[in-house]
Amino acid sequence: MERWLQRQWYQRISPPSWLMPLAALFALVAGLRRWMAHAGWLSRTTLPVPVLVVGNITAGGTGKTPLTLGLVEALQHRGWHPGIISRGYGATARGVREVHAGDDPARAGDEPVLMARRSGVPVWTAKDRACAGRALLQAHPEVDVLVSDDGLQHLALARDMEIAVVDGQRLFGNGALLPAGPLREPRTRLDRVDAVVVNGQPRQRFSTRAPQFGMSLQGRAWVSLGDVSQTLPLDHFRGQTCHAVAGIGNPERFFEFLETLGITVIPHAFPDHHAYAPDELRFDLSAPLLMTEKDGIKCQGFAQVSGWMLPVTAVLEPGLVALVDETLQRRRHGRTIA
Repeated sequence: MERWLQRQWYQRISPPSWLMPLAALFALVAGLRRWMAHAGWLSRTTLPVPVLVVGNITAGGTGKTPLTLGLVEALQHRGWHPGIISRGYGATARGVREVHAGDDPARAGDEPVLMARRSGVPVWTAKDRACAGRALLQAHPEVDVLVSDDGLQHLALARDMEIAVVDGQRLFGNGALLPAGPLREPRTRLDRVDAVVVNGQPRQRFSTRAPQFGMSLQGRAWVSLGDVSQTLPLDHFRGQTCHAVAGIGNPERFFEFLETLGITVIPHAFPDHHAYAPDELRFDLSAPLLMTEKDGIKCQGFAQVSGWMLPVTAVLEPGLVALVDETLQRRRHGRTIA
C-alpha cells in the first residue's frame, strides 16, 4: 500500500479523485488543531531551555536526521550543550527512555540509535516530546538547548525555532494533502517557519517567506557491517555491479548517488524504517551488498550477512548556522517560563 501511494504522490500529475474527500477531511482536522493551538485551547508545554524543531511538511524522509546531527555539531562548536529528543518511530519499546549507542534499533528505533552513535549527546525518546525533553533535562542538567528530530506537527511542545526540510528531488509531489498526496500540511506552512532547508539541488525553484538554505549529504567511506573499524574508500566499488539496499523515505536518492560513483546498481527498495530479516538480504554473493547507515545499524547483528554501509554528513550553509545560533541566543536571553 505504501509503495502504491508513493507512486500516486510522486509520479502522477494529479491525485486520484476518490482520495480527495479524505484529503479534505484531513485538512479540516489538521486546520482545526492548528487553530485551537494558536487560540490557546490546546495545552502546550514550554521547557526551560530553547527548543529547535527540525521537521517537514511531507510524509516520509527528507533528510531531517542528518540535518539534526549537523545542527547539533554546529551548536557544539558555538558553545552550546545540546540534547536530542525524538518520537522514536518504529521502536517497540514504549514510554520515556534514554537511547544509548549500543541499544537494539528494533527496540529503541533506528534513527534514535543512529543519532546516539553519531552525536555523542543525550538522546531521549517518547511519543510526547515534552515528556522526553523534561526527562532529558532532569538527567542531563548541563543541556542548554533541545533539538527535536521531527515534530513540526507535534503542537503539544512549544518551540523557539522551526526548520522545515524539503527534499529537493521530490519537492511536494502532486501538491495534495494526505492521503491524496504527501503533504501533512499546506505548502503555506513553510511561510511560518524560521528557515527552510532544501536537501539537494531542487529540480525547480519555489518561493517562501522564510529564508531558504541549501544542504547536501556527503559520504566519505564505506564501513563494514561486521566490523566498524574496517573501512573502504568511497570510490572502492567504481566499475562494479552491487546490490543496493535502502529502507528510507526516498530510496532512489541513494541508488542515484551510487550511480554517480560509477556503480551499476541492483536496487532493493524497502519501506522507511523497515525491520529486516536475514533472508531478505541473501542476494547473489558474487555482487557486494551496499546500504545506507540507517539500514546498516539494523543489520549488523546478522552474522550471515556481510556488506557495507555508508554514513553521511550534512554539509550546511554558514548562514543557516548563524541564523540558528542568533535566534536561539535571543530566545534564551528573552524567554520567561510560566
